[in-house]
Amino acid sequence: MDLFSQALGALLRAVGELTDDDFARPSGCEGWLVRDLVCHFVIDAQDVLITLVTPTADAVTHDEVTYWEVSHEPAEDDPLAALTVRLAAAYGEPWMLKHHVDDVGQAALRAAQLADPTLKVTTQDMVLCTSGYLGAYVWEWTLHHLDLVAHLPHLEGPPPQALARCRRTLERIAGAFPATWSDVDVLLVGTGRRAPTGPERAALGGIEIPFVLG
Repeated sequence: MDLFSQALGALLRAVGELTDDDFARPSGCEGWLVRDLVCHFVIDAQDVLITLVTPTADAVTHDEVTYWEVSHEPAEDDPLAALTVRLAAAYGEPWMLKHHVDDVGQAALRAAQLADPTLKVTTQDMVLCTSGYLGAYVWEWTLHHLDLVAHLPHLEGPPPQALARCRRTLERIAGAFPATWSDVDVLLVGTGRRAPTGPERAALGGIEIPFVLG
């Protein structure tokens, strides 16, 4: 629960430091500008708020890892991705988008801090404990924080604790990465955000990459 707050809080601070020019720069998400990615944060925060007030008495079906659908191929023709780009453009001025993401993001932070970690919630035909659901979003916030700063080196990256948790999440799915690799390198290479160098590919052994969690 605390790690969710750390990851989202760090992301919101980074968004708050964006300049107007930054919004037109590319992000680490292929095909998306920074403004598109920030608009995606609005949708994510709204999803958190909706899910935290959607309790259920049904049995738990998923946890913070199985919440994600794992594949080795990126989703094609995602209608939500196309909608996000249109929504981002509709904001017009960067300050409007910054205000909205901070508004709903801070609300998601407060809701998570007030939530009962043992309460069961439902989303996308899945049932999770609140703690598991928020744990899944540590992955979302942290990976997209890396996407946000991919071409903006003046911004601070995700918290080290969040990076370490995401590495453990990926290694539960893919197997152990070389211990000498940094958490950032594991996440960037393991999710296809950066191509491995020749020596890195050799060190991966039988690990198949990239892993797309969506």
